[in-house]
Amino acid sequence: MPANLKYLNKSPWQQFAKISAGLLGGYIITALSHMSLALWLPYPQGILISFIFTFFIVWCALLIIPFLFNNGWKAWLLYSGIITVLLGIYILGNQNNPFI
Repeated sequence: MPANLKYLNKSPWQQFAKISAGLLGGYIITALSHMSLALWLPYPQGILISFIFTFFIVWCALLIIPFLFNNGWKAWLLYSGIITVLLGIYILGNQNNPFI
């Protein structure tokens, strides 16, 4: 059964925004969240080892979320805010407890 056309978005820019937010934004959020957890929680080795498995699970979930928005740029706005917060947490953690 094909999808109803009234629910499909025909704008190529909206499709680009949703796909890029899911792929690129989801990847950055996943990587920053795991790196921040490794810096702030005890036993960073265990977190980095589980990073291999949990990375793809979290990234797949974040890949789907932009398609729930009507406007793909709002998804990018949400993902940009999350990336900014996680980057701040990572920078603060890296100053207090660097990997090297």
